Amino acid sequence: MPSPAHRKSTKEAGSLRPTAKAKAAGGGGSAAGFPLPVSTAPMEARSAQELPSDGAWQYEPKWDGFRCLAFKSGEEVDLRAKSGKPLGRFFPEIIALMRQLEAAQFVVDGELVIEVDGRLSFDALQMRLHPAASRVQKLSQQTPARLILFDMLVDTDGAILIDKPLVARRAALDAFAAENSVAAQLELSPFTLDRHQAEGWLTSWEAGATDGVVAKRRDGSYACGERAMLKVKRLKTADCVVGGFRYESDSQEVGSLLLGLYDTDGTLNHVGFTATISDKERPALTRRLEALREPPGFTGKAPGGPSRWSTERSGEWEPVRPELVVEVRFDHVSSRRFRHGTKLMRWRPDKDPRQCTYEQIEPR
Repeated sequence: MPSPAHRKSTKEAGSLRPTAKAKAAGGGGSAAGFPLPVSTAPMEARSAQELPSDGAWQYEPKWDGFRCLAFKSGEEVDLRAKSGKPLGRFFPEIIALMRQLEAAQFVVDGELVIEVDGRLSFDALQMRLHPAASRVQKLSQQTPARLILFDMLVDTDGAILIDKPLVARRAALDAFAAENSVAAQLELSPFTLDRHQAEGWLTSWEAGATDGVVAKRRDGSYACGERAMLKVKRLKTADCVVGGFRYESDSQEVGSLLLGLYDTDGTLNHVGFTATISDKERPALTRRLEALREPPGFTGKAPGGPSRWSTERSGEWEPVRPELVVEVRFDHVSSRRFRHGTKLMRWRPDKDPRQCTYEQIEPR
């Protein structure tokens, strides 16, 4: 069960750069008349080895769920994933929740989570990404989701807050939560200004609830689509694109996945592999990968390149379309590659492959 502190609405109060408001509103209002377009990109975080201490920072738990921007204008509600894809059809109970709130308009940033047997379950979230509406509706009743809020882009008066400092946005969010809280469905994420307390969060809270701590500058604006926050994870993990695979030795089933990350010019480079595939998963995964088989797989550095140490077998691999994203755990990075094999943690169907960049593994 998440710590009681997770559910407590703290009263501590308390970026887009100069062009950020223009970036956020670049597409104009949506047909539903939302204050910001649903294409607005959420502010993101870059990895760090430790929490910052220089300057005024606010520390928040990094929730293990689906990032979500929630838009409301009258009866119109839209939920968007970090990838920009709509989430509303997969979380009808959250759509209904947004509609029942007294506030007529707002845009908030948060995390969709589902609790199962007292623990947050990422698997339960993934089960929601189902093509059958009847199945989604059944799951929404059996394992209802909740939205944990940690930022506000537009307040209930329709004022756009993206150029405001975090202290002002958090004050608006606190006021919003006080007037619109719904037990077990809409929660306000806690924060602290105490770095020592935040460091304690990295070990004291259950890993099933959070997977690290996020640091935000108190004077920073909401930087849409930019990695303006810092994140320190419990484990060193990265979301990678599957650019190819190798068959097991003397087998027609997949033995390892070949992992890639995009560089700044949009080139997908091979960075390592993961072979921790269960025997139970292997047959279905092989069929899935074979259906995606298509060159080139990697558009930059590819596996099996020229090497005096390479065997003929090590150079054999099957390219696939870069559509699948997997989260892996790693220990060391050398020359922008994983030094050793990685551990497959989970599939990330909610993540856009283009969001899998080198920034995740590069030291600050």
